Order: sequence, then structure tokens, then C-alpha cells
Amino acid sequence: MSVTSASRSIIKKVLAVETPEGAGALVRRSIGSMTLRNLSPFLMLDHFTISKGAGFPDHPHRGQATVTYMLEGTSRHEDSAGHKGTIETGGVQWMCAGKGIIHAEMPVHKEGYPDPKGMQLWIDLPKEYKMVDPMYQELGPSEIPSAYPEGEDGSVKIKVISGKSHGVESPVRHLGGCWYFHLSFNKKGTTVFQDIPAGWTAFIYIWKGSVIVGDDTMPAQAFHTLVLSSEEGETGVKMTSADDSTEFILVAGEPLNQTVFQYGPFVMTTREEIQKTLLDYQMGKNGFENAHTWQSEIGKQ
Repeated sequence: MSVTSASRSIIKKVLAVETPEGAGALVRRSIGSMTLRNLSPFLMLDHFTISKGAGFPDHPHRGQATVTYMLEGTSRHEDSAGHKGTIETGGVQWMCAGKGIIHAEMPVHKEGYPDPKGMQLWIDLPKEYKMVDPMYQELGPSEIPSAYPEGEDGSVKIKVISGKSHGVESPVRHLGGCWYFHLSFNKKGTTVFQDIPAGWTAFIYIWKGSVIVGDDTMPAQAFHTLVLSSEEGETGVKMTSADDSTEFILVAGEPLNQTVFQYGPFVMTTREEIQKTLLDYQMGKNGFENAHTWQSEIGKQ
């Protein structure tokens, strides 16, 4: 940490309570809940566990990016544009829905293995990109680069899912600014500083152990989302592990100077655009050409 580094601090702390969603899914939602509704450009953050027989069969999206990062187990996906694949443990799928896509996301259950667990983040797209063609960026666990601030034998590892950390850069490119890191500590009392672009919205979500942020003295515990300050002169965030085994994500994004009109999986900037989206979906046009004829194979299983 250089002499010019100044850390952000926690300005809001939200406990993500485990809640049933659908048939057999358990979700801890923080961003997008009533306690943390507006955090531009972020729309929703779910920490999910999916039991056998559950999943997310065919459903549409428009106007946002969805980022699925698997912590345990694997998940399959398939869409109306003919794209299909599997996200393995430690792998990521960065989907830009753009003007419209229908897709299914279904977990893979194997005898003797834990239920699939992961993170799904929804990011609002800048209004100029809301009607682009859908696109995917997928990285398997071995394709996501890692930074080791203390060297490879040190006690902290940073998986660079998007953005830059300690000289390591991810190949993922988001339409709009977004950095996404998975930090793993194996020793209590280890400190790391991560640069964050000035003015960007940033948060931490913890699922294992606890972490001290900035100059705090009390650690934040697992299953909390920590919204970070964004004051002039703050260059990043200082994080210190408060347990020997601590894991969390740090995500930062460029806030968007636009309104959010959301109707379920459709995210636009005006009521009229939402009405047009519903009409497009109903009529099967402008990105939803296959809306009423396509069915995923994995959604039937």
C-alpha cells in the first residue's frame, strides 16, 4: 500500500437472509431487496443454493447483464440464440442480454456432491447499449487469471473475474465499467489494498470468515453486503482478514446517470420502453423472435 493510497470505508451493511425462491432454491438477496434497492449500476445480487429438482427454466431478459459465478458444483445453460454450455466450479458466465434473449439455467446434481452454490449479479446496461445483440463471455476456472499480492506462496489470492488487480487483468469486457474480484485469505490478519476507480460504486459480499475494512476495528461477518464510500481522494479499499479462512467478492462499477424502470427480467429507462418491451415479447419481435416457439432441452429435464 503506497503512501498515496486512501481507503474507502463501510457506509451501509446489509445482512442477506436466506429465503426460499421457486421450488427448491434458497437465495440470500441483498442488492435488489427492500433494504438495498438502488446501487447503480447494480440491480440485484443473489447468493444461491439450488437443491435437486430446482432451477431456473426458460425465461427472458432485456436491458441488463447477468453474471453467474459458481462457488460449488456446476450449472448448465441454454438460450434461444442456440448458445449452450456448462459453468463449472470457479467458472463465470458474463451474459449481456441486450435487446432480448430467452434462456434457461439449470444446476447439475451428482450423487455424493454438494448442491450447486453460486453468485448471480445483475448489472444495468448504459442506455446506449440496451438494444445491442446479446453476447456471452465465458471463462472456465483455469481461464480466470489470479493475482497474488504477497506472491504465490502468500496468504491471499485474488481471482480477477473482470478488471485489474496488482498487475493482473481479466479478458472479460463489460459494456460499462465493472470490476469483479474473488478474494481468498488463508491466514488471519492479512491485509491487502485494492485500487478502485474514483467515483465508482463498490461493495463487498462475504460468505466465509470475516473482514475488517479500512480503519474499522470490528470485522464484518459472513452473509453481509458492505456498501463502500466513494469520497474524493479515496483510491481503493484496504481489507484485512479477521479469520484464517475468509472469502468474499469485491465488485465495483461505474454508476449510470439514468433512471431504472424494471419489470421483472426487463430493465429499461422509461415506462414507455418497458411497455414496448412487453409488446415486443408478446409479438415475438426485436430480439424475442423465438419467444413463443423455442424451448430449451435442459428446461424439460
